[in-house]
Amino acid sequence: MAGDTVRIGVVAPSSRISPALAEAVEALSIRLYPENPPTIEFHPQCFASHGHFAGDDALRAAAFVEVANDPGYDALWFARGGYGSGRLIETVLPSLTPSARDKTYLGYSDAGMLLGALYAQGFPGAAHGPMPQDTLREDGEAATARALAWLVDRDPAALEPTVSSGALTAAFNMAILSSLIGTPWQPDLEGHILMLEEVSEHMYRIDRFLLHITSNPAMRRIAGLKLGRCSLIPPNDPDFERTEEEVAEDWCRRSGIAYLGRADIGHDGQNKVVPYGRITARG
Repeated sequence: MAGDTVRIGVVAPSSRISPALAEAVEALSIRLYPENPPTIEFHPQCFASHGHFAGDDALRAAAFVEVANDPGYDALWFARGGYGSGRLIETVLPSLTPSARDKTYLGYSDAGMLLGALYAQGFPGAAHGPMPQDTLREDGEAATARALAWLVDRDPAALEPTVSSGALTAAFNMAILSSLIGTPWQPDLEGHILMLEEVSEHMYRIDRFLLHITSNPAMRRIAGLKLGRCSLIPPNDPDFERTEEEVAEDWCRRSGIAYLGRADIGHDGQNKVVPYGRITARG
């Protein structure tokens, strides 16, 4: 597809973003790709407001389905996390057409609910990676550039280093994967290297998430677990006296899952792209 203009549709299945953010991302894309910038189209739904959400469930689901089913888009980019994408799964999945299977889907955090459900349904293009909202983080422009490098060029430099081995991979926020387990949308991760990250959770909750994830019989068939960054951990009272890595190693030992060390993912500007499954070529 050399020379073709990549068209990216942005939707917000969770929380809203500002028009100023959309303008900043579009300007950044022009600076990064001055000769042939991707077309980044922010669906108007991204700026809607309905309490916590970027519009009510019906509006958010309709925007997702509209972009996913449009064969003119090469990719669907989640605008940000927050909360709300899981509320749309039962509406969205039955509404998707074959055109939706041909796209790349990129996001993380709360977007993992829909990404995991899509992967469970055999969609080959789901990937964990930076979103437009990350532009506002420290080193955020680098994160957004990394996402665009994947969406536009399939640049291997955007990938978490483990991915380059050609192994089956998947990545999730711990709370999100824990919430998917036991639902009809739990993805089959047998043989995958599973990478997990977390943000703004107490150590006892990180311990609880890992207990639930590693206790699931299907999860015990993964190839191994890698721990991403766990950031902004609030103080525990009393002190938990164990780090996130010590907790991860302990639950892997108890469950018989191989602990494979640290992964270069997290809620930060260094977050890398992790495709679900194996790398697929764009278009």
